[in-house]
Amino acid sequence: MQKLIFFFDKAKQWQKEFEKLRTIALKTELVENLKWGCPCYTYEGKNIFLIHGFKEYCALLFFKGALMKDPENILIQQTENVQAARQIRFANIQQINDLEKILKEYMFQAVEVEESGAKVEMKKTKEFEMPGEFRQKLNENPLLKKAFEALTPGRQHAYLLYFSSAKQTKTRESRVEKYIPEILNGKGLND
Repeated sequence: MQKLIFFFDKAKQWQKEFEKLRTIALKTELVENLKWGCPCYTYEGKNIFLIHGFKEYCALLFFKGALMKDPENILIQQTENVQAARQIRFANIQQINDLEKILKEYMFQAVEVEESGAKVEMKKTKEFEMPGEFRQKLNENPLLKKAFEALTPGRQHAYLLYFSSAKQTKTRESRVEKYIPEILNGKGLND
């Protein structure tokens, strides 16, 4: 609990917005935790949403937002590679105040989605772009290929997205080389 208080007290840019979002979130009676350095609200141990901030905005992030109805058209997919989560973004406290009733409705809807047991259909690893530089290393090194295939789909996706996001061949090659030992050790990009 002390870590959560610290999160809200240390916030500079979005302190009023974070406090308001927290006040709304606590009315749902979800359990408040600190995960990934952010206030995260859970239901029966399952992540429902979190509060986080960026330079240009702060946001509520719904973990299964892709499955939610969005009559207000306010849920945003962060990037094309984000499959399940959706955000509602705020640039100021007034936007939060104006949407308070709707935000509570979305929070309760997110719990209903979780209770339903619905799952987001995630892309398979083969559907993600595999950079040629990495494909070549996998073809040259059967041990690396076996180790990569043994990783969880999430770890595989993270590597593929990281490798393919580099614009230059030299950068992609450098990234692949750097992470070969990690892959061989069964570790993910952020382990």
